[in-house]
Amino acid sequence: MTKKKLVDIFDIKKQDAKMPVLSDYEVFKDKELLDKLRDRIIQNLIDNKIPNNKNLRQYINDEIDLVLEGYDLTNLERSHIFNLIDNEINGYGPITELLDDDNVTEIMVNGINEVYVEVDGRVVKDNSISFINEEHILRTIQKIVQPLGRTIDTAHPMVDARLKDGSRINAVVPPLSIKGPVLTIRKFKTNLQSVEDFIRNGTLTPYMARFLEAAVIGKLNIIISGGTGSGKTSILNVLSSFIGNDERIVTIEDAAELRLKQTHVVGLETRLTNYEGEGEVTIRDLVINSLRMRPDRIIVGEVRGEEAFDMLQAMNTGHDGSLTTLHANSPSDALNRLETMILMAGMDIPIKAIREYIKNAIDLIVHVERLNDGRRKITSICEITEIKNDTIQLKEIFAFNKKGLTSRGDVDGEFVLYTHIPKVYEKLKARGVNSIEDIFENIKK
Repeated sequence: MTKKKLVDIFDIKKQDAKMPVLSDYEVFKDKELLDKLRDRIIQNLIDNKIPNNKNLRQYINDEIDLVLEGYDLTNLERSHIFNLIDNEINGYGPITELLDDDNVTEIMVNGINEVYVEVDGRVVKDNSISFINEEHILRTIQKIVQPLGRTIDTAHPMVDARLKDGSRINAVVPPLSIKGPVLTIRKFKTNLQSVEDFIRNGTLTPYMARFLEAAVIGKLNIIISGGTGSGKTSILNVLSSFIGNDERIVTIEDAAELRLKQTHVVGLETRLTNYEGEGEVTIRDLVINSLRMRPDRIIVGEVRGEEAFDMLQAMNTGHDGSLTTLHANSPSDALNRLETMILMAGMDIPIKAIREYIKNAIDLIVHVERLNDGRRKITSICEITEIKNDTIQLKEIFAFNKKGLTSRGDVDGEFVLYTHIPKVYEKLKARGVNSIEDIFENIKK
């Protein structure tokens, strides 16, 4: 019998230039045959049906020969199939190479044939990746979370955890997920960006960078606001790098994402409840405890609840130069969310007093956005000036004004420096920071 060439099974195509190159083959046309091969080998592993006289490599190759009998395999084709199976056994199944690809920043599995990735700020569907069935997705999720001491099943249908490299994984399975298991992984970048990188890619201007550096050195209290995936933590990392090496820094995070190069850094991380529902340590617990640790700076990865009051209290009681992030759609929305968080703390404080508290605590709000074209930009740097008509007043110092879209779909706009001398500039000068005089020297009072 004449053996079929494997090109009858594989459709050899080049990947789109914007997609990560996952293999030399984009689509396995006879998907049923490949799924049968993968499922058979994996199930035999689960059932311990591998003969004792065979090593794993030999077993996989024998199974490939058995299932693909009648096909003439080249070395490249056999290597490709072997890697697929090896990823199931020693990696994380179909998403193994996505996890290894530095260009992929987020992986979203919505279903068997619905795998999306974020590359260069754009989310695209990866048609080259698929799972056998919903059990295959669930098995992959379990393989990821089990080394973390977590489990996921119908009794525990949701898990949110951090991988060893700092990447964040969230998984939801039925009955909470209607259409089957859903997996989201936000990958942790090992190569952190510097302020020079941000200037080169247009996230901010040199003037903005110098101003923010002066603000950190001058110990202004700064909140970084923005939406999900806008780059708040990346900005926080860069601003934290401006802190002097002689200062004692306490960082507080849900998942350790900050990478500070200073020598005197104490990192604190929250802890979830155990299976008995005990042992939880919250951001608020850590913020309160940090005040007893003699910090020069307190950096909170993100405030999202009752800890906001304690963070503001620290800012108001001598811990100048504190930094944190929060989810918000605009600087004014950030202030509204702060008010809500303080009320969540159960403090019996009039709203007018809360706003006065916020005004006295915070100096700057740095707002960052991910634009429609996928690029991330600091769209506003503003200061709190006063309370007028029971409303906290914000005044922009720098902004990015959007004008529209170019023919290529890129956001068109320009950075602007407003023609007024900010109040915080006078505060910085009073603290001996004179490195940004040239930015404001031509602005008349």
